[in-house]
Amino acid sequence: MKKGKRRFSFIFLVAMAFPVFLVGGLALKHPVLFERENVWAVGVYEGKSPLEVMESRSINNPLITASDVTDIKASFVADPFLFRKDSVWYMFFEVLNSLDGKGDIGMAVSADGRNWKYSQIVLDEEFHLSYPYVFEHNGQIYMIPESASAKHLRLYRAVDFPYRWEFAWKLLDGEFGDHAIFRYDEMWWLFAGSDPYKNTTLRLYYAEDLRDIWKEHPESPVVKDDADIARPAGRVIMDGGKIYRLAQDCDPSYGRSVNAFEITELSKTRFAESPWESNPVLDRGRSGWTAHGMHHLDAHRAENGKWIASIDGYVRRFIIKINY
Repeated sequence: MKKGKRRFSFIFLVAMAFPVFLVGGLALKHPVLFERENVWAVGVYEGKSPLEVMESRSINNPLITASDVTDIKASFVADPFLFRKDSVWYMFFEVLNSLDGKGDIGMAVSADGRNWKYSQIVLDEEFHLSYPYVFEHNGQIYMIPESASAKHLRLYRAVDFPYRWEFAWKLLDGEFGDHAIFRYDEMWWLFAGSDPYKNTTLRLYYAEDLRDIWKEHPESPVVKDDADIARPAGRVIMDGGKIYRLAQDCDPSYGRSVNAFEITELSKTRFAESPWESNPVLDRGRSGWTAHGMHHLDAHRAENGKWIASIDGYVRRFIIKINY
């Protein structure tokens, strides 16, 4: 072996061994933990229909990541919902705060739905928030975030849209996770996951007015013991006279993909649904920022007749933590 090659081999071995010695040396004095974490980000897809959206070459996904959040230290962003007002697109989403480990609600703005700029945190409570389902009724803009740790499902109203929100009233008591509210046949309908840590049960409620006492449907829970289809995955889609609910596939792992179910019968006494024939609506990619899963879709019709949808996805990474 030539002298130059021997020197290169020695340097290579030292470089490879250094991290091992470093971690090993630290482990003698401090516990070293190897942990796995899912890093979520949000983006936008486009398509000819709300259930047929896909990556677009004109959109540089992911559009918002934790590094774009400027007012707090963030671990990830997820659960994006869209709202359009005065020709401006707004995106509301969970921002996981790295310092206290709870979710806050962040907001980004876009003039065209393709290019986005992070704005700020718009809702911060003492408990965890995520999944900010934003909608409008009779000129008032509302938000229903996931607030299971508060032990009730809360409705907020915008007092200075999009920056300031105030708590309006409780919709349901209990630990409810992701949800989906919609108006149909002069009634309000509300899907809500009632076991947010298992993702196996979906309940259905109805009311004539948002402020009414919500009644549980006689056929509720409409999904039992099935993590494949129970947990809501975004806004209910109403298109062409059909109604679709979106569901996360959480088996065998959380947030793998999104499936759609057409609601074929809905009244105060009856409920029926069937799977969309082309499921999944969203599935994890082979690589990139959605390589390990996707679990959310919020589709809206754009001015050009196409559909725009906010989506999220994640990649899994392993980290080393040293406890001093």
